[in-house]
This record gives sequence, C-alpha cells and structure tokens, in this order.
Amino acid sequence: MSRHRENLRICLAASAGGHLSQLLRLSHSWKDYEVFWITTTTVVAEKLCAFGRVYTVGESNRQHLIKVIKALLRCTKIIFTEKPDIVISTGAAVGCVTCFLGKILGAKIIWIDSITNVEQISLSGKMVRYIADLFLVQWPELAEKYHNVNYEGTVI
Repeated sequence: MSRHRENLRICLAASAGGHLSQLLRLSHSWKDYEVFWITTTTVVAEKLCAFGRVYTVGESNRQHLIKVIKALLRCTKIIFTEKPDIVISTGAAVGCVTCFLGKILGAKIIWIDSITNVEQISLSGKMVRYIADLFLVQWPELAEKYHNVNYEGTVI
C-alpha cells in the first residue's frame, strides 16, 4: 500500500562530517515530510532532532568488518521498523547499507555523491548506482563519464 505524497516517510542517511553537512544543505527539500535520520555518531543527534527522529549506528568502513556488520544489523532493524518510502543519502558506508536495505522494502533511492569526488564516484556510490532511482554527482564531467548518473549542480 503506497502512502499519499504528504504522508511520505523519508530516511536521510549519512556519515557524520562532510557527508552529513552536504545532506543538511538540502533540508528545505523535505521540510513538509516525515523524516528520520540514520547517522554514525551521537554528537550530531541534537542538531538533527530538529528535523525528525535520529538513529545512530556507529562508525564503520571497509577496513573494520566487525563494525560494518554491527552497523548493518542496526540499520536493518531501523529500516524494517520505519519502512521508508524514500532513502536519500550522501554516503558513505552507512548510506550505502541503508540504500540497499531500503530498496529491499521497495523504497525509492536518491544518492548524492560527495562534492569531493572530482575524478570518479565514491566506492559506496559505485555500488548504489545500480539500484538508485536518482543518482546525482556534483561535477558535470562525472555525469558524462558514468551511465545513469546526473549532474544538476553542486550542493555546497
């Protein structure tokens, strides 16, 4: 059963730091919707609470497999409880995992690759690109280089 436009539940997923800062630059885009956040550290939770519920899953990256597994399990519980209609992410690992979990439940996936990726898209982006309904880069050259990748301007 799909929700009406005004009842859409949006998951915003980003690692703390630059990924999260870039996602926050788009906060006007979801101001009229129900949102919840998945991020990596509680340090930013107070700021994010102004926009919706906040879940922290811990830092993880490909060098620390155990941390990735723990974050995956936490993200799985959150996504299957919240059941988002849309997942929007700027990365990194937590965003990638959340996008795949959201896709399993039929969510639309929007990926915005970091502005720091000038010559190629991120590793997480390379994985998510195949399931993303909308994949945005912040450099026009990257949109020309990759199939199903769009440039609509920069976030920062």
